Amino acid sequence: MSTGLVVPILLGALTWSLAEFALHDWVLHGMRGRGVASREHLKHHAKPDYFAPTLHKLASAAVVTLVMLPLAVLLAGPAPGVAYTASFVATYFAYEIAHRRAHTHAPRTAYGLWMRKHHFHHHFRAPLRNYGITSPVWDFVFRTLELPDVVSIPQRFAVSAVGWLVDEHGSLRPEYAGHFRLVGRMPIEAEQSQCDRDAAFANLPPSA
Repeated sequence: MSTGLVVPILLGALTWSLAEFALHDWVLHGMRGRGVASREHLKHHAKPDYFAPTLHKLASAAVVTLVMLPLAVLLAGPAPGVAYTASFVATYFAYEIAHRRAHTHAPRTAYGLWMRKHHFHHHFRAPLRNYGITSPVWDFVFRTLELPDVVSIPQRFAVSAVGWLVDEHGSLRPEYAGHFRLVGRMPIEAEQSQCDRDAAFANLPPSA
């Protein structure tokens, strides 16, 4: 790789990091369900095992690439422009994989555990904090960073949407006892689902 491409590659990744925060805060939560992206995201908050269709995400990435690439090439030249755009899009896809795995797979590293605590506090206790899923940098800059020592998760979500956190009896696995706690109980499904949706679209945490 040419050393001249290192800077645009790093800038592409950094730009996505800022976009991850800004979109999550100003669009996905800020629009309160107005628009497809915000509505899909808040549905994910109401039912954390729901993820927006992959086709929607691929379409969004294609549109961003079609807009960003010619502008980047015009401003920086062909090779740096392509490198910047490719880095931005690749970092976006890495973020999508990391986000889904946070819900579906147990952490394997200290960073993985941190990311899950950071993100699940946003999901289940403070929807208007911790917007940067993979990095705390922009939350620190914009003063939205918040992470308690122990993150509380409603029992129903731990069982249905964060299955790696519990054993076959629905109890918290002992290795996570110092990082997470389960609160509440398993509710009546239909009634609770509507309450969870109402809370999500109002940017409120789900009830225990």
